Amino acid sequence: MKRVLIVQARMTSTRLPGKVLMDLAGAPMLTQQLRRLKRCKSVDEIVVAATENAADEAIRALAAAEGVSCFRGSENDVLSRYAGAARQAQADLIVRVTSDCPLIDPEQTDRVVRELEDSKGACDYASNVIERTFPRGLDAEAMTRQALERMDREAKSPPAREHVTYYLLKEHPELFKTRIVVDIEDNSDLRWTVDTPEDLELARRLYAALDLGRKFLPYRDILAYVRKTPELVAINAEVRQKDV
Repeated sequence: MKRVLIVQARMTSTRLPGKVLMDLAGAPMLTQQLRRLKRCKSVDEIVVAATENAADEAIRALAAAEGVSCFRGSENDVLSRYAGAARQAQADLIVRVTSDCPLIDPEQTDRVVRELEDSKGACDYASNVIERTFPRGLDAEAMTRQALERMDREAKSPPAREHVTYYLLKEHPELFKTRIVVDIEDNSDLRWTVDTPEDLELARRLYAALDLGRKFLPYRDILAYVRKTPELVAINAEVRQKDV
């Protein structure tokens, strides 16, 4: 079984355009995220799924510099972009993450993959986002190739084409067997994704304080520091996640 982690990325983010290439501890944010994801033990290949826009040539170049593949597809039909990337990589199992998560944790991502693999065919999809207990920004979804192909074949609505797993999670959950991965405690109040200048400021503060640009720290260590430093939480506490 070939397990492929696909990171969706584009330069035209609506709230913070170009964020994936913005500096984070001396390197583009996407570079820092890819370096964390390379520590995943349950992934055979990483693919960056960019758009066909000319601006995303910079993302392709970054992926090449980091030694990972790049697939380019539709900007708005992200579901078709994922399906195309999975076919190109000949993936049997697909792990989905977004490119705005520079604190993503490889161990927790591996947990999601194992949840799907350990089901031995009795599960189509596993994630840590159905029941949120992790900080937003550690999001990972794993699905079978068959489930992804079914979504690509059957999903018709604009939200389902744009948000990849919307068809499975919101429109027809009865068609898929799912499993959830939860934290040992509820840390869903924390926002570690980067979608606004405040989010980026928090990421920069954490990278600087913990020297994350030069060394790897796992989720639990970062969490312990954040819980001891409440002023960090306040930086982006008022930011609201965009509704789908």
